[in-house]
Amino acid sequence: MKMAKCVVWDLDDTLWSGTLSAGDEVVLKPGVAEVVRQLDERGILQSIASKNNHDDAWSQLEEFGLAEFFLHPQINWAPKSASVQEIWTRLNINPDTVLFVDDQPFERDEVAFHHAEVETVDAVRYRELTAMPRLSPEVVTEDARRRRLMYVEDQARSEREREYGGPHEDFLRELAMEFRISLAGSDDLARLEELTRRTNQLNSTGIQYSREELDQLRQDSDHDLWVCELSDRYGSYGKIGLALVHRTVDVWTIRLLLMSCRTVSKGSGTVLLSFLGQEAARAGVRLCADFRRTDRNRQMLVTYQLANFRAVWRNGNDYRYENDMSSWHPYPDFITVTVDRDPRTQQD
Repeated sequence: MKMAKCVVWDLDDTLWSGTLSAGDEVVLKPGVAEVVRQLDERGILQSIASKNNHDDAWSQLEEFGLAEFFLHPQINWAPKSASVQEIWTRLNINPDTVLFVDDQPFERDEVAFHHAEVETVDAVRYRELTAMPRLSPEVVTEDARRRRLMYVEDQARSEREREYGGPHEDFLRELAMEFRISLAGSDDLARLEELTRRTNQLNSTGIQYSREELDQLRQDSDHDLWVCELSDRYGSYGKIGLALVHRTVDVWTIRLLLMSCRTVSKGSGTVLLSFLGQEAARAGVRLCADFRRTDRNRQMLVTYQLANFRAVWRNGNDYRYENDMSSWHPYPDFITVTVDRDPRTQQD
């Protein structure tokens, strides 16, 4: 079961009772505000796909005190299928992580016809959303609680970049980014488990690990479990990536490398890999990497290839890559990198 990342709401007779454009005095459905807030606290993103006048509908949401919960709302007269697609594109998530809630069978069918991966939900079931397994993570991490805020911060970055007008690297330098790499502690495990379940494109194997498995590996003397965080002057991106490395006397093997897609355009995607390469070079060992081809992780394959990894073994979709260790690019000069080799011990 794939966890959902976003719930897209209709408005008329879904979030509220009545039809706004018909002049009805609309009222929120009973308990719907609590559903919206509970989903937000779990780290589930939310948006709007509604056929309405934008300014009128948005003013109504502000009056109800709910406007802040909805990212990239599509309030217009376009087909709902187009609105839902615009939302997942702007959020940079996959359509099979989206739930669409609407009271009209036609609208649900229209979305399902164009986007079979999107799960549609009859609005009469809105109270059931908080009990649905796809919307009920076992553990809610601090990063999850801040997820909407992090998207808002990222939107502010994007708006500033559009206004900037200068070279991209100069804009990145203006962000004053700080990239922290550290050995994982017990307080990181819930978030790292979540990353293995939520990250698909920049994921070297697609293998999911439980907290218990990750805890065993981080305490194993033959493994290193690295976690990385990114922040800039707009705020924190949270914990955005991990690397699981198996060490022997003469070879280190990256068993899993993943990075949040939200940060790739900021130049952070290769920092963790460069760090591992520099560490292996200092230790005088070979550096290999496991890679399992999925239908979504071609971007990670390209990342490895650009870093001079070449395939030395293959079995079906499973590959072993090895780096020639001829050179490692320095970190980008617009990112400050710090390394903490002492695992944090704070408990969850």
